Amino acid sequence: MTAQTYWAEHAWVDGSVRSDVVIVAAANGRITAVVPGSPRPPAGSVTLRGLTLPGLANAHSHAFHRALRGVVQADGRANGEPGGQAEDEANGQADRQRDGGAPDSFWTWREVMYDVADRLTPDSYFELARAVYAEMAMAGITCVGEFHYLHHAPGGPRYGNPNAMGEALIAAAAEAGIRITLLDTCYLSSGFGAEPNEHQLRFSDGTAEAWAERVSGLKGDGNTRIGAAIHSVRAVPVDQLATVSGWADEHTAPLHVHLSEQTAENDACVEAHGFTPTRLLADHGVLGPRTTAVHATHLTPGDIRLLGQAATGVCMCPTTERDLADGIGPAVELQSAGSPLSLGSDSHAVIDILEEARAMELDERLRTRARGHWTAAQLLRAATADGHAALGWGAEAGRIEVGALADLTTIALDSVRTAGPPPRLGAETAVFAATSADVRHTVVGGRHVVRDGAHQLVPRVPQALAEAIEALHGP
Repeated sequence: MTAQTYWAEHAWVDGSVRSDVVIVAAANGRITAVVPGSPRPPAGSVTLRGLTLPGLANAHSHAFHRALRGVVQADGRANGEPGGQAEDEANGQADRQRDGGAPDSFWTWREVMYDVADRLTPDSYFELARAVYAEMAMAGITCVGEFHYLHHAPGGPRYGNPNAMGEALIAAAAEAGIRITLLDTCYLSSGFGAEPNEHQLRFSDGTAEAWAERVSGLKGDGNTRIGAAIHSVRAVPVDQLATVSGWADEHTAPLHVHLSEQTAENDACVEAHGFTPTRLLADHGVLGPRTTAVHATHLTPGDIRLLGQAATGVCMCPTTERDLADGIGPAVELQSAGSPLSLGSDSHAVIDILEEARAMELDERLRTRARGHWTAAQLLRAATADGHAALGWGAEAGRIEVGALADLTTIALDSVRTAGPPPRLGAETAVFAATSADVRHTVVGGRHVVRDGAHQLVPRVPQALAEAIEALHGP
């Protein structure tokens, strides 16, 4: 890397919009100067027209789910064909029926997801993930948290390199020019007391100890953090939770967990253990400030208190939660209780962190029939600083200030969506009007990854996406 100076027409600095801001990125990728009120771009600088924000953090991603966009229709069927009965592994009950018997639920969608997962190899996953991460860069995302559980070959055989799939994701992020926290996920059972099904065998290491041994072989670098994840309380037996959280503690790593995404999971957990999933995690030492609960959609008041008292973060994924008809989580109550909020695109129904931020507020308006639950500044914090903190980059990213990583996202203020409001309202415009289509520039570690809306490292991103996805839907 070489040093580079940027001149931002407007920038979000110290919680407000400043104009004519010089941002100097050193060769090590960190900011060495932030100087507002510089009306002329310095010689040799790169101009960033619009509103420049700290890079956006996508705190929850399953890269391979991008191959499902447009394939699984709103009624839960793939490619328009009638769906088969999906196995509800959380409680063994049949899926909800609609219109005379057509299954329509998260569980039906999951069966189609498994079919795509079964087709992935390290090479094809690299191609898909590189294109998906390039799409993220074009959406202003500079860091992704990849919740990764496709560890082994279909049916469970180990690759010669047991981390071949995870390393493919790390390489894909590097080639797409964004940072990654690989949240290597422990996934051992299909439900409480049940063995993995045929699809899930490639997810499982057999025991948490074997998982820990494998994940310890993964290495981070300047672009990569290695974190841990518990897929869910139904996928990791209670006597193995401590092994996963202990690994995260030993490595000072972020720990993520799917929590209460479905009411069926809650019911099954109470039946199996007598407690809600949140209480189960609390009793086994999983909660804490380095832990992030993903979704947290169906919580009791006691669950909310436990998460807040432990300062456990919560990653909200509104576009996926609405796409799968999961429900609206108690984000306001969680934040009030002490849980910092981050945002994720999860299944990639869309990849747009600005939309996730906007949706969190707008969903709450629908639920309460009241406005103004978060300010634009608070939503931007969830999309930037708190998202990076959830991924283990909190001390280094999510702010435009001296010493921080030079990760920047510039939003156009002259598109048909954003034109009109004065620049001083740039934060409100970005959150409540802009979309990923308005991202003009993305800078990661001082490197200009997306320039004027074009990715500089991955050519023809739409074509790359189409080719990678088509390969997974072949015969």
